[in-house]
Amino acid sequence: MEQLPIETTVYSMSGEPPVDSNRRADERLLTLFRVGTIVIGDKRELCLVKNISAGGTLIRAYCTLKPDMAVHIELKQGQSVPGKVTWIRGTDAGITFAERIDVIELLKSGGEGPRPRMPRIEAKCVCFVREGATVHRSTMHNISQGGLSVETANSLRIGADVTVSIPGMEPQGAVVRWKDGDRYGVSFNSVLPLAGLVAWLHERSGPIA
Repeated sequence: MEQLPIETTVYSMSGEPPVDSNRRADERLLTLFRVGTIVIGDKRELCLVKNISAGGTLIRAYCTLKPDMAVHIELKQGQSVPGKVTWIRGTDAGITFAERIDVIELLKSGGEGPRPRMPRIEAKCVCFVREGATVHRSTMHNISQGGLSVETANSLRIGADVTVSIPGMEPQGAVVRWKDGDRYGVSFNSVLPLAGLVAWLHERSGPIA
């Protein structure tokens, strides 16, 4: 049975602030974004964090923001990151950090409270999805401990048992869960250890300059 895609916070190793892609406007999508705090002067407001990179963040704000406004974003308790508003579209706003942050460290420090979903990390590379005797060359767009999103021109069957091969990782047994155009959501049969995923990200990204 086909499941609907779920839109969650995306983590990126890029040093550039996230852009307003506005890729999906389908109201059927479930959204489970990370909750953050935006600080303006002495006022604190909650926000939803849609995308985090080393250079900035894209948030859904519930307060009035203006371009070039100085703000602080609290992505985890006790750590406030200074930045400024660089663009606004409706309730969405782009924030550029004053200094680059360590996204991998942010992923490792998940906090002490419960985490409703495993973090989704933007990581584009070629991977291979094998369904039976057929191997599909695909482009991976993002990955989490629980699965990944791939794009392929070849059709994958919803509910199919597949094996996913990603450079630098052991092949993973998985199941195709949803389809959105040429994009597919695939969930792993076993959750990836966070330490292994973080090590893989370190190998891909290298140290922060």
